[in-house]
Amino acid sequence: MAERLFLSPPHMGPNERRYVEEVFESNYIAPLGAFVDRFEEAVRSYTGAPAAAALSSGTAAIHLALRLLGVGPGDRVLASTFTFIGSVAPILYQGAEPVFVDCDGSWQADPALVEEAILRERPKAFVLTHLYGQSADLAAISEICRRHGVALVEDAAESLGATFGARHTGTWGEFGIYSFNGNKIVTTSGGGMLVGRDEASIEHARKLATQAREPVPWYEHTELGYNYRLSNLLAAVGVGQMEVLAERVEKRRQIFDWYREALGAFEEIEWMPELPGSRGNRWLTTLTLKETDPMKVIGALEEKGIESRPLWKPMHRQPLFEGAKVYGGSRSEDLFARGLCLPSGTAMECSDIERVAGRIGEVLA
Repeated sequence: MAERLFLSPPHMGPNERRYVEEVFESNYIAPLGAFVDRFEEAVRSYTGAPAAAALSSGTAAIHLALRLLGVGPGDRVLASTFTFIGSVAPILYQGAEPVFVDCDGSWQADPALVEEAILRERPKAFVLTHLYGQSADLAAISEICRRHGVALVEDAAESLGATFGARHTGTWGEFGIYSFNGNKIVTTSGGGMLVGRDEASIEHARKLATQAREPVPWYEHTELGYNYRLSNLLAAVGVGQMEVLAERVEKRRQIFDWYREALGAFEEIEWMPELPGSRGNRWLTTLTLKETDPMKVIGALEEKGIESRPLWKPMHRQPLFEGAKVYGGSRSEDLFARGLCLPSGTAMECSDIERVAGRIGEVLA
């Protein structure tokens, strides 16, 4: 039996183990230490974000962003419907009402629907997801949000290393977030980062993330906080991973090209597009099938020890959000019905791609 191919497994670089050993030698395992500071600086330096706070997850980062923006009960928050639950759950944490917007032909949030929803719903914020490592139309969407006074929170959990124009995803809005979950392009096993435009807001986020403890010798609390800080141990892994991020982006893009070449003869396949002026990290290679049931392909791949997955089920179709308002909806529903995510780990070689493509070809033929 051939070795199992996972969708997006961790891929360690040359220095992560050494940095973790340094943490053990220092005994600053948790909660904080020098590597947390180094990790935040690495993300700032790479993305150009003015300020960054290392947190326990990308979801925690979105939660803190909404908290800093003053989102609460009675507020509406716009969100991409074609996304993962972690993008949207923090809206409920704050007691606010999510309003969903559909994607356009890029698979990303449709700017026209975003503006329509803003004019009708008057949301306090918009949580914009950059899907599968590709950038949404940040020029159009950031201008719409600015013109109507809506705070933009970029969910760049999947798109670290992706750019729109000359700027990184996550750095266009009031706040941006990245995820370092085990399946992301670089990982700390579990972790996230909140980035923002000014150090004062991010410093407040750090306070909220450490139970909102006041700076006195005893435990004093004047506002509600959370246990959201990243440990020094995991931050050491993150520092090593950031050192290889540029290489990982190039490899993921190469993997996409390998797939497209290997499966180029099949007109049944349509690949996820990349917006002009943007450059994605191709976190996952994703496609849609014109006629074939993607579950048939998923089953055939699983028989050969190859993990694959459907595209995200839209949030407005989730039972948790039954009855929620949605602008559009048919495009993301169609993508969910016809879409497929393929193994895209950066340790894969061309022979692995040929193994996956060969099995897909057997089904489509």
